[in-house]
Amino acid sequence: MSKGWLQALRDTPFLAQNIRMTGFVDLDETAARARADEFGWTDAPTGHDLNAMLTAQRPDLVFDIVVPPARAEVVEMSLRHGCHVLSEKPMAETLEGARRLIALASGAGRRHAIIQNRRWLPGIRRARAFLDSGSLGAVTAVHCDFFLGAHFGGFREQMRNVLLLDMAIHTFDAARFVSGQDATAVYCRETNPKGSWYAHGAAADALFDMTDGIAMTYRGSWAAEGANTAWEASWRIVGTKGTLLWDGNDGFTANVVDGDQGFLRPLRAVDVPTLATPLTQGHAGVLADFVTAVQNGTAPLTCGSDNIKSLAMVLAAIKSAQLGQRVSLSDI
Repeated sequence: MSKGWLQALRDTPFLAQNIRMTGFVDLDETAARARADEFGWTDAPTGHDLNAMLTAQRPDLVFDIVVPPARAEVVEMSLRHGCHVLSEKPMAETLEGARRLIALASGAGRRHAIIQNRRWLPGIRRARAFLDSGSLGAVTAVHCDFFLGAHFGGFREQMRNVLLLDMAIHTFDAARFVSGQDATAVYCRETNPKGSWYAHGAAADALFDMTDGIAMTYRGSWAAEGANTAWEASWRIVGTKGTLLWDGNDGFTANVVDGDQGFLRPLRAVDVPTLATPLTQGHAGVLADFVTAVQNGTAPLTCGSDNIKSLAMVLAAIKSAQLGQRVSLSDI
């Protein structure tokens, strides 16, 4: 994952002008040295001891790209050294752990955010702007389908709850962002389909209750060959006046009711406007937002206190699947 972060830092003018890498840390220092050199930071020191590096370099920011079990220690240590921290997802392995990190960041007066990069994709921004325009009336339901035959190899194929833990948070967070609502309860069924090359949980179906009476459904699989959706899923968003279909890429179709007669009311196609201004996309967008928040003393869009609500959706869905019953997010 560090390659994606460093590409964004190198190739985005704002980031290249505002960020200087002062150290690279990895349990395998040769890996840290190789990655630093690959992206031109040949003068930056490398090491395997984060505490020593923070003490020596006194950086403003720490970019946390470690495996989830190591995240809490890295974030806590960085905050203790007075650093702002931007982490990979998930922000923590438990809600208790996430709350602790939020409290530590608040107590230290430092920014703590998660690189929830889907919020910086043009399609998601277009969908949100369209819903905010009121063209569909009040949103009543958000339906998301995610189906891919993804052959990663490596650690994912041995993970438990692999789809929910490693991927579904992107769609869950996007649903929160697009709708402007949060989940309150979930019923989830998790399966590992016949022929799956994953050890556990390659597929899941979840029904969420959201605030403001919205229903959100998620159907997903990482072991579904033959008709891949976009990585951003395929969406149907229903409102009181009509429906928006989004294929997860650049395909948008919207229709609203255009009459009050007939068994099926007549429909009228509505344009879904493109973005009025260019968007810094993906990882670069999250990084730029985080750096700007640190510079201006504002809250980043994906701050920990917001992202914990998306993490709660994942953990509640896993608990529901384990128990075979509906779970309230307030009980997680």
